[in-house]
Amino acid sequence: MMEISKCVQKMKPSGIREFFDLVMGMKDVISLGVGEPDFVTPWNICESAIFSLEKGYTSYTSNKGLYDLRLAISRYLKNKFSLSYNPDQNILVTTGVSEAVDLALRAILNKGDKILIPDPSYVSYDPISELAGGKVILVKTTEADDFKLTPNLLKKYVSKDLKAIVINYPANPTGVSYTRKELLALSKIFVDNDLIVISDEIYDELTYDFSHTPLATLPGMKQRTIYLNGFSKAFAMTGWRVGYACGPEEIISAMTKIHQYTMLCAPIMGQLGAIEALRGSSGSVLEMKREYKRRREFIVSKLNEIGLSCRMPEGTFYVFASIKNTGMSSAEFAKDLLYKEKVAVVPGTAFGEQGAGYIRIAYASSMDNLKEAMARIEHFLK
Repeated sequence: MMEISKCVQKMKPSGIREFFDLVMGMKDVISLGVGEPDFVTPWNICESAIFSLEKGYTSYTSNKGLYDLRLAISRYLKNKFSLSYNPDQNILVTTGVSEAVDLALRAILNKGDKILIPDPSYVSYDPISELAGGKVILVKTTEADDFKLTPNLLKKYVSKDLKAIVINYPANPTGVSYTRKELLALSKIFVDNDLIVISDEIYDELTYDFSHTPLATLPGMKQRTIYLNGFSKAFAMTGWRVGYACGPEEIISAMTKIHQYTMLCAPIMGQLGAIEALRGSSGSVLEMKREYKRRREFIVSKLNEIGLSCRMPEGTFYVFASIKNTGMSSAEFAKDLLYKEKVAVVPGTAFGEQGAGYIRIAYASSMDNLKEAMARIEHFLK
C-alpha cells in the first residue's frame, strides 16, 4: 500500500463539502449552504469574454497575470481606497482567492512557525496553514464579542515567536466586519508584535452598514499586510476563478515563484472578464448588494421570530444562527433539517469548534426560496 503524507492523512475533509455530499441526488432541496451568488455574472463581463474567444485569446498569460488586469487592479484600489500598489512589483493575479491564501501561507511559513487563525473561520485557513508547515493557534472568538477579534482577546494569544495571523472581513461564516476604529486598535497589536497579516477581504463590496476599510491603508500596516481580494462574490464570478494578492515586493515575488510552478497563470478568459468587471460593472454590483441587503433583513427577522437567535451580519451573504435552544448538535440539526424538510444549511462546526451550537445559512438565494426555506425550518422546529 502506498504511504500518503502524514500531514495530508491528518487533514479532515472540508466540513462544507462533506455535508453537501449528502445533498447530491436529493430532489426538491432548497440549498442555503454553498457560498455562491445566485446571480448570473453581469452580461457585459460575459460578453467581453465571449469576444475575447472570438479574437483568439486562448493562450497562457504572464505568471503574474495580464499586465492590463494588474494595472486595472492598481487603479481600482487607488481610486477606491487611496491604496497604492505597483502593478509590476506588488500585484499577483491568482486562480481565485483560495489559491492566493495557499500561496501566501507557503511563501511566509517555515516548519513550526506559529500562526493565529480565528475560530470559527473559513474552512481552508487551518488545514492549508498546517500543510505549509505552520503551527496553528486558534483564537477562540465568542458570540459575546460578536465572534470578532478584540484587542483584549488577541493579547492572550500573542507571543514573541508568533509570525503571522489570518484575518477575514467581512467574515465567512459569521458575517461580522470591522469598523476603521476597531481595525486601528487591532493594527496596533499587529505592528507592536511585528506580525505578518494575511487579510482576506473578498467580501469587501458586500459591507452593508459602514464603509469597508482595507487593513493595508492603516498606519504601519501596508508593509506587513498581504491583501487578498477577487471577483467571485461581488461580481458573481465564482466559476471564472480570478483573484489577486497585493503586498510587499519580496512576498509577492515569493508567491509568484510558487505560482509559476504549480498554477502557471489564471485563465486568460477569466482575466479579461475581470478587466471588464473593474471597468464597467459598478451598477450591477450595487444592484446585487441592494438585493442581498433586502434578503438579509428578511432572514434575520424571520429566524429570530421563529426562535433561532441571530444577529444582523454586517457583510457577506451569510447569517450564523444559534440552534442551542433546540438541544441538538449543529450536525444533528443540519442533517435532520435536510432529511425531514429538504433544506440544506451548514453545521457551524464545519468552521471550527467555536461553531458548535450554530448553523451557517447563505442568503445567496432568491427571495421565494428564502421564504419557502424559512417556512420549512419553522415547521421543522415545531
